[in-house]
Amino acid sequence: MADVTDNNGGANAQMPSLNVLTQYVKDLSFENPEAPVSLTTRAQPGINININVNAKPLPASVAGADDFEVELKLDARAAEGERTLFAIELVYAGVFRLTNVGQDQTAPVVMIECPRMLFPFARQIIAEATRNGGFPPLLVDPVDFAMLYRQSVTKSTAQ
Repeated sequence: MADVTDNNGGANAQMPSLNVLTQYVKDLSFENPEAPVSLTTRAQPGINININVNAKPLPASVAGADDFEVELKLDARAAEGERTLFAIELVYAGVFRLTNVGQDQTAPVVMIECPRMLFPFARQIIAEATRNGGFPPLLVDPVDFAMLYRQSVTKSTAQ
């Protein structure tokens, strides 16, 4: 394995790394308010999905100095006209450790790469919950977290 060197030729430069310390369901809610009538619908329902990412550094007393809790919130609703067929809300979170990541790169890593790592697990939970609720599994399309981050930065800059 080759040694990594910095610009000055030193052999002790460290590569940036991102580690998942833990992942967990923070909140999960599935509502099927019209059951069993909603389970017999034949029409294709309208489905609205909202995705949000929140992140906060964890206090050094709880974890390492570069540990962050990242929450991926998915809110999906299926409706047929005015009638809600199902509603599901999931907050899936993880604790991540950043090592040797520059201050200028911390926000993009936390808001893009961390939710990208959480997403497949959250997607599976949503699919299983809707299937267990009597509906076909809701398979959430892949998400461009870089685009969501850029939109968030643009929005906060405009304000």
